[in-house]
Amino acid sequence: MKIGELAKIAHCTTETIRFYEKEGLLPEAERTEANYRSYTAKHVERLRFIRNCRALDMTHDEIRALLRLTDAPANGCGGINNLIDEHIAHVDTRIDELQQLKAQLHVLREQCHGEQAVEDCGIVQGLSEMDVSAPRTRHTHLG
Repeated sequence: MKIGELAKIAHCTTETIRFYEKEGLLPEAERTEANYRSYTAKHVERLRFIRNCRALDMTHDEIRALLRLTDAPANGCGGINNLIDEHIAHVDTRIDELQQLKAQLHVLREQCHGEQAVEDCGIVQGLSEMDVSAPRTRHTHLG
């Protein structure tokens, strides 16, 4: 099948497919005599796997690691379990960060009650006075 057909089946763009090939996540397709890429059911399966991993917010490095592990099907799945456990820890960290952010936004929102002139808005004043000199350290896998 051609790249457009693969994109349609996988619900993505041809640019996404080319990007995953360039990143080494998706193996390059064979070429026809007319120099068109020719994809197989294996490409569909792998692309769906990659897209499902991305839907779970996995990084390309995590996906690469999973693909290496799945490419050795006779091995045990302990490495896969470990990788998913690490990803869950990353998600937990990000949830904590988002909860802190939400709390900060609620405090900020409480600074303004009702309709007033922008120059008297407590939110605007709070944003102007916030100390952001020390950037928050993020401990997630996304950086």
